[in-house]
Formats: sequence, structure tokens, C-alpha cells
Amino acid sequence: MKKIAIIGGGASGLLCAIFCAKEKSHVDIFEQNSKCGKKILVSGNGRCNITNKNLTSNDFFSENPLFTKFALAKFGFTEFEKFCHGIGLLLEVKSDGRAYPLSNEAKSVISLLLNTAKNLGVTIHTNSKITNIKDIVNDYDSVVVATGSEAASHLGGNRDGLNFAQKFGHKIIPTYPSLVQLHLTSKITHKMSGAKINGDVTLLINNKIDFSCSGDILFTNYGISGFAILDISQRASIALIEYAKVDISINLLPSKNTKQISTHINKLASQTKLEILDILIGFIPFKMAQGILEDLKLSPSLSGNDIGMKLSKKIANTLVNWRFEVSDTHGFRHCEVSGGGVDTSEINPQTMQSLKQKNLYFCGEVLDVVGKRGGYNFAWAWASGYLAAQNITNT
Repeated sequence: MKKIAIIGGGASGLLCAIFCAKEKSHVDIFEQNSKCGKKILVSGNGRCNITNKNLTSNDFFSENPLFTKFALAKFGFTEFEKFCHGIGLLLEVKSDGRAYPLSNEAKSVISLLLNTAKNLGVTIHTNSKITNIKDIVNDYDSVVVATGSEAASHLGGNRDGLNFAQKFGHKIIPTYPSLVQLHLTSKITHKMSGAKINGDVTLLINNKIDFSCSGDILFTNYGISGFAILDISQRASIALIEYAKVDISINLLPSKNTKQISTHINKLASQTKLEILDILIGFIPFKMAQGILEDLKLSPSLSGNDIGMKLSKKIANTLVNWRFEVSDTHGFRHCEVSGGGVDTSEINPQTMQSLKQKNLYFCGEVLDVVGKRGGYNFAWAWASGYLAAQNITNT
């Protein structure tokens, strides 16, 4: 019977353990926390966006962009859904491909994974932080490093897996926060904290348009958040690491053009007694209206002829192209995932085995693979964990 050690009891580690145990291997999971799957429990605000039906390798970022292709082909959505049904977990797939447990609760996911693993004889050692990887490699037939990344440090995220890899001569691609909020160089954003709207966000790097997306936008004490911001954060984070100039342009009213907005403002100003602040709160949140006026150095009490078409156009232009400089991300503690990691050119893409150390495997977020928002990072955890298990049990 093969003895297998899996370091990390998160998504990739648990799935890997289950498939290894199904083949009658002796499996020990070493989890540093008091419970397994802490990141699973908080994912999707407790709902767990567990995978995505529309998986392709184009949904992932890496120095080695084709690395994910084989794993996703071997254990994509269809294979994962079959696995879920086998452990009693039914999925609900949204129109955009995002998949959730039908129970709509992340604790269903972790509970069924843990019960399945335990029923197959997997031994889970909690509060067990591995410090000497070479001892573990010597004591077991195969070792899987599924430690995750530095993301969500309050849940145990750290560099342990990267340090383990370096012990065997692996190169580490510099890490960075991804799916993370952004800090802005602005004196007004904190005054808009809590204000939220659906809009368009465009990322500019060195004054050139890099990427645009739509979604909710939320101002915070430190800067800005929301799904649209998370979606641009991977590219913004890399640009910041490279000391590029990073800005965002926000369109608060994507369903209207500048002419429509300016005409509306000018008409209300000339035909009513409304002040400019009252006009703006007719279509954007109160705090954002205040922020626009402060940014333009305009009095909230302006009305009538004090506004006019010229000023209406100026306000409209800001509403559809509100510029902010990005100074930083909100850091590893607050990010959902981390980019960078173990260089995948030194990992066999068909087995997840190290090319530098026999019987040493890496899977999940510890590798230089990071996905888009929408269940893609879990999908990578499942696929890479599965490949590692398949190779361990078949060799």
C-alpha cells in the first residue's frame, strides 16, 4: 500500500486525497489550521462558486499559459460534476456558467468532501504545520504540496509551499494579490465609502487602455472595490509590481452617452429650481454625486443659469470618464487568490510532478496559475489535484 502525504487540506488537497484513497492508498493530510477548507467556507460570500461550466485555458494567467490545458481537458466541468454527484453534492449552474452547490451553502461542500475522505480512510491531521519538507519526502512514497498561497493570510495563507519548492531548487515566479480591491490616490474616495453602482471600469497602464469590464463598483475608505474592480485587479497588480503608471476610468452611466446626460442636466437646471446636487442624485448615489461635485470644485447649491450647457457637458464627461490613479492593491490579506508561484515550466503538466524531485507533486494555487473570477480558481484546484492523484496511484 502506497503511503501518501498531502500538505494542505483545502480544495486541491482534499480532492487529491479522495482519489488517492479510492485506489486503496494510505493517505495523510497535514492541515495547519484547526479545520480543513477555511477558504472554501468563505468563498462566494458563503455560497461557494465551486467551478465554471465554460472552462478554457484562456481563463487563466501564468508565465506558461498552456500549462492548464491538459488538466482542464482531463478533469473539466463534466468530470467534476460527475464527481460531485458521486459524493452527494448537486450543482446549480447559472446562465453565465458559474456553478454553485444546489444547497447554496459552502459548508455543504466542505462537509461532503471531508465525510467522503474520512469514509475512504483518509487520516486528517489538523493543527499540523509542516516545517521540514525533506523529512516528509523521505517518510512517504509520494508527497503533494497543496498549501495554497499567500492570499487570505488571516485564514492561514502563507509562503510555505513556495519555500518547500525552493528547497528542491524550484524557481518562484514573483507573487502578487489578485481578485483584490484597489487603493486610489484621492482625497475624496473615503467620503464616498459605501456608495455602490453598476458601471464600466477601464484600466489604463501608462496612459494606454489595457482592459475594460462591467459590474458593480463600491467606494471604500481605502479606495474602491466591487466585482468590476476585482476583474481588473490581476492586470493592475502586475502593472504596479512593474512600477507602471496605473489609472482607472469609471463610467457611472454606461447606458447613457455624454450628450444625453448633459442635455438632461441642462434641461432640469433651466426648467426647474433644482440645485445641481439634487439633479445628480436623480441617477447616481448621493455620496457619488457629492464626490463628483467636490472633484470638479463645484458648489452643490448651483442651479438655473449658473449651470448652463458648458458646465453640463463638463459634469457629463466626468460621469462617463471619472479618472483615478491607482496607488496599490489592498494586499494579500484581502485578496481572494494570488498570482505567481512555483514556476510551471519545472512541473510536468500531465502529472503535476516536480521535474526536480521524483514523487513530489504541486497542485492548486501554490503554482503560477491564477484564474479569473467566477469559479475558475476552484476549477484549477480540482483539476490539478485530480491529475496528481491519477499519476501517484497509477505509477
